[in-house]
Amino acid sequence: MFSKLLETENSYSWFILRVTLGMVMLAHGLQKSVGLFGGFGWKKSMEYFTGYVGLPSVLAALVILIESVGAVLLIAGFAGRINAALIGIVMVGAFFIDHSKNGFYMNWFSNQKGEGYEFDLLFWAIALVLVINGSGKFSVDRLLTGRAE
Repeated sequence: MFSKLLETENSYSWFILRVTLGMVMLAHGLQKSVGLFGGFGWKKSMEYFTGYVGLPSVLAALVILIESVGAVLLIAGFAGRINAALIGIVMVGAFFIDHSKNGFYMNWFSNQKGEGYEFDLLFWAIALVLVINGSGKFSVDRLLTGRAE
């Protein structure tokens, strides 16, 4: 059964989507986990999620780990379907907790309180394609299933 989760076509398309989704999510994960790119780092991100958002600490930690470690695993193409699904789920949480109340558009011109959900829609679409099709070319999944070419 686990091999079914890893099976994937030797597709450049899935590779491109996988690496793009992983890199964008990793940038956000590194903000939360280690404070890169102007982020708050682990402690303050945990305080935000457990205090302001009201998540249990285990769930808050999982969000940060999915955005950072899960993104690295997705870039590598390891358990791509699982990591893409987890990233999609994290974005569902972001939608309901924060983005939906800000409307459709991102906050390009600083004229609203936060980010809208247009970014979430792109994440969901890419994640769904990867859940359906797998990691594609140059992936650990292909190596593990003995199909790397």
